[in-house]
Amino acid sequence: MSKFPYLRQDFAASIVVFLVAVPLCVGVAVASGVPAELGLVTGIVGGLVTGLMRGSSLQVSGPAAGLTVLVFEAVSEFGVAALGVIVLMAGLLQLAMGFFGIGRWFRAISVAVVEGMLCGIGLVIIAGQIYAAAGLTAPETGIGKIVGLPGAFTDAFGSTRALTSLAIGAGTVAVIVLWKKLPKAVQAVPGALAAVLLATLSSLVFSLPVATVKVEGLLGVIQPPGSEAFGELASPAIWGTIIAFALIASAESLFSAAAVDRLHDGPRTQYDKEMIAQGAGNTVCGLLGALPMTAVIVRSSANVQAGAKTKASRVLHGVWLLLFAAALPSALALIPLPALAGILVHAGWKLIPFRQVAELWRGHKGEALILIVTAVSIVAVNMFEGVLIGLALAVIKTAWEASHLKTEVIDKGAGPIQVYLSGNATFLRLPKILDGLEALPQDRPIEVDLSGLHHLDHACRTALENWAERHSAPDTEPVKVTTAEPTEVTTP
Repeated sequence: MSKFPYLRQDFAASIVVFLVAVPLCVGVAVASGVPAELGLVTGIVGGLVTGLMRGSSLQVSGPAAGLTVLVFEAVSEFGVAALGVIVLMAGLLQLAMGFFGIGRWFRAISVAVVEGMLCGIGLVIIAGQIYAAAGLTAPETGIGKIVGLPGAFTDAFGSTRALTSLAIGAGTVAVIVLWKKLPKAVQAVPGALAAVLLATLSSLVFSLPVATVKVEGLLGVIQPPGSEAFGELASPAIWGTIIAFALIASAESLFSAAAVDRLHDGPRTQYDKEMIAQGAGNTVCGLLGALPMTAVIVRSSANVQAGAKTKASRVLHGVWLLLFAAALPSALALIPLPALAGILVHAGWKLIPFRQVAELWRGHKGEALILIVTAVSIVAVNMFEGVLIGLALAVIKTAWEASHLKTEVIDKGAGPIQVYLSGNATFLRLPKILDGLEALPQDRPIEVDLSGLHHLDHACRTALENWAERHSAPDTEPVKVTTAEPTEVTTP
């Protein structure tokens, strides 16, 4: 027992994580347009492969709601057969980023962009899964899903079958929300699992006319990518999807790691090693033709709250998933699809950062705007391009703030004209600086005070020296420039 001092705590936590993971794995797979068992395969790999590796000791990996939209788009465009090669190449890309030490740089990504990404994904998931809850086919685009909702509700209310299906979905959401208000002893069973069990029992007892999960068996769905799938790599379009998978999965995993670190006092995340662990997991998932994985905050926080102490809990959760998928696959066929849609509607709602938007708007309106634009772009265009738009806005905002400059001219009518520059004098602000200085009279003494500058780059310093040399009239005192030493001088 001394070799495994926390075995009891880790064993108990693994059961909780397993119970949380089952409905999420299945729900994410169905929403992604692939067989339900593939979600379990990714969960198993997340436990047995990524779980054994170093990086973040208490973080749990598996199929994530955050990638549902991207996977669905990829499957629609390239087919299920190509999914394995996309995930495989994304995993290899993550491994390369981890080995080259790029993992820790993901912490430099604007939080507003990440929150905006999660918000946009959440909106698309909610809109799309409302159709699934009603047993209707969702439009392909994010805008189409949202605009078509009134019509979808009208269709649902005109059909007993659709209305029954929608009621099960709504009931699932209600059970998950209300479950947290029940006594702690009852909450030992995760709300999502309780909701699925209640929905399944209701549909069986009352013989409700709702669609259920299609089961193909664990071995039947595992399809390693063949030569035809690898042939897709000749298409430039598939590489955009591969890069999107790698970057978004990495960002979600590493931001989840930072959040999990705040939940416990154990060892901190080693970001590059965590990137390698995620890459290894996705490489194996790709070879099995399964869904991509990320670290998942819902499972990870459940792991910490259940008292896990080491990575043994997440490895054991992978063992329980494997046993379940091998021994009880027919149990999946009893689960109503609208119940899984309800789970994902709730998961999508949790992705929308209402509190963060309000806080950012109060203190950093620019960051809040980036968050909102990123979310709207993902809904209006697609995941990858929406994130790129958000990153571009963040870079523009940073460049604008880095070049913020204040110029103050004090002219008392007699004596020298005093010019005070404060902020950051970079080549981006050079035209404005020179316009202001060249407008000053040449027959008056001028004193330029640069002591308020945080940064003066080489281009600005050279331009200021040249202006000072040539500005004054022959019979006027030369321009006097005062700087705060040491002044930082860089070449742009």
